[in-house]
Amino acid sequence: MSKYIVVKKNGGPEVLELQDVNVSSPGADEIKVTNHAIGLNYIDTYHRSGLYPINLPSGIGLEAAGKIDEVGSNVSEFNKGDNIAYASVPLGAYAQQRIIPSKIAVKIPDGISHELAATLMTKGLTTNYLLTKTYKLKAGETVLFHAAAGGVGQIFAQWANSIGAKVIGTVGSDDKIKIAEENGYSYVINYTKDNFAKEVMKITKNKGVPAVFDGVGKKTFHGSLECLSTRGMMISFGNASGPLDLVNVPKEIQPKGLYLTRPSIGQYFSTRKELQTGADQIFEKVKFGKIKIRISKRYKLADAKNAHADLEARKLTGPAILIP
Repeated sequence: MSKYIVVKKNGGPEVLELQDVNVSSPGADEIKVTNHAIGLNYIDTYHRSGLYPINLPSGIGLEAAGKIDEVGSNVSEFNKGDNIAYASVPLGAYAQQRIIPSKIAVKIPDGISHELAATLMTKGLTTNYLLTKTYKLKAGETVLFHAAAGGVGQIFAQWANSIGAKVIGTVGSDDKIKIAEENGYSYVINYTKDNFAKEVMKITKNKGVPAVFDGVGKKTFHGSLECLSTRGMMISFGNASGPLDLVNVPKEIQPKGLYLTRPSIGQYFSTRKELQTGADQIFEKVKFGKIKIRISKRYKLADAKNAHADLEARKLTGPAILIP
């Protein structure tokens, strides 16, 4: 029997239920995995609350790392005992053991622990596509990133610095300023106290930035558009503060000829080869010290409710994981 978190109805953290489930053998193109560490991501709260609708009842969680127990008859790229990580549908990563399609898994290299891998897949792949694919960040550029002290934010600044770019970051409280600065942000603004759009324009001498990376959503979206330079790109990839309001295209997009995009991991890593390549780029930067990860908190799987409550209350100061 495997412990497994199930969602039977949408709602707050209280709807997360811990159950026992029998795990059978994998199908021809599947692998059976024992999870050693499970990634905690904000998108998990969207699935739980119903902001991103899912068919109920359902498992929850996209990301984990562990060891293969059994492989399907058509699986040739993996073997029993391999260390792997994944960050993709089907939902159900909040589990001790489960079966997943082999196409969503990547091999973890020596020197990367399960705990590290479980924090690197969603957050690392997100960072990867944001600054190498959605907007190809170049040396010498200065851009704006919201939620600078969060899991993606911490990786983003370090990666940007490694290629010679600078990042202005925003945080939601003063106690997160130091965290952002320690991870390489050139400037840090508390957006709950200061008008970040005005501060960004001061920093850039009224030029604005060529790109804004916004995973906060409702509280920062419209101000982000004000920060952009002519033909700048607004990259909206999350809603941590709530769903986005409607965009007034003639008023907010047209005057500066802005670009607006809403990207996701699946649009950039749609094949196993793309996925493995993207993950290897992240693992390499971690192994060579270009990106340093500090896990802020570890929860037991049975404490998933508390983990979601802390995540939504913005109490976490970096990547957090569930331990099955």
